[in-house]
Amino acid sequence: MLIFLWGLADEAPLAAVALALRDAGAEFVLLDQRKVLGTRVTMTVDKQVSGSISLGESRIDLEDIAAAYIRPYESRMLSAVRNTKSAAVVQFRAAAVDEMLLNWADITPALVLNRPRHMAVNSSKPYQSQLIRRCGFLVPETLISTTPAAAREFQERHRDVIYKSVSGVRSRVARLAAAHSERLRDIMSCPTQFQEFIPGCDFRAHVIGAEVFASELLCDADDYRYPGDHMLEIRECRLPHSIEERCIALAQSMELPVAGIDLRRTPEDEWYCFEVNPSPAFTFYQEFTGQPIAAAIAKLLIAGSASPASSQYFEPFDSTLPTGDQSPLLVPASFWME
Repeated sequence: MLIFLWGLADEAPLAAVALALRDAGAEFVLLDQRKVLGTRVTMTVDKQVSGSISLGESRIDLEDIAAAYIRPYESRMLSAVRNTKSAAVVQFRAAAVDEMLLNWADITPALVLNRPRHMAVNSSKPYQSQLIRRCGFLVPETLISTTPAAAREFQERHRDVIYKSVSGVRSRVARLAAAHSERLRDIMSCPTQFQEFIPGCDFRAHVIGAEVFASELLCDADDYRYPGDHMLEIRECRLPHSIEERCIALAQSMELPVAGIDLRRTPEDEWYCFEVNPSPAFTFYQEFTGQPIAAAIAKLLIAGSASPASSQYFEPFDSTLPTGDQSPLLVPASFWME
């Protein structure tokens, strides 16, 4: 039985987990999405899920996969696919490979971190906020609207307001300022989420199974992911036990063995939760704090697989990988399916 990794081989979180698995001596295979045009997938669904993934002369049987860590992008958008002749036909085929593997990830009895159907909760921030509230966290008062007058009334009531995307597409959080008044007309064609601004200190909690790796984020920017000229300090911390338990319960309620939870503690010691990321780019925080997040994910995967190390499907490569803050992370070796 083996562990299956799927995504872009040089993407930092996927490569970090591959390296942790290698260091642990685990049997695994990494399928690089950039090789999608040479990838063949067959699947039969009956009393059990069977089939195979082939790339060149290499092949693995789906029944042999005991655990999987997946971070797929849209293969049809990769330059290797878009820049080919008959791009429309090739993109259709690339999308079909993605769909087959995503369907497999949803129905396989193997441990999957995380199943696509469970990650879908991130596609609707309003729905996710209801699940967050049920687990005992505070949620900022929110307005989702296409009406400029409603947005202005919300701003007058709360004074300090931020706005961001309603969907799961990453967007920058920003303050709603008086200078934005004219631009509010744009929300008539773009539903936008407005929230009361909550003062306090930011925390990111990575929940890996029953473990919590917390980071405190010190930054004066409205969105610490885009600090601009503001200083950003990230340091390891320990959350109060009750908040740790609440984070674990929240991740479990969404059936996410791996989750990145964004929190803020107010000066009055109230804990707000803004969102739950079902596929967190944890290496950004791991690099700052030294927390063994990749090793914890590897440990979860290994728990679903009990085979000794093998190099049957592997070929080493060297790569310099990007991380969340664009600084290089040198990974001496990883593996892909050839």
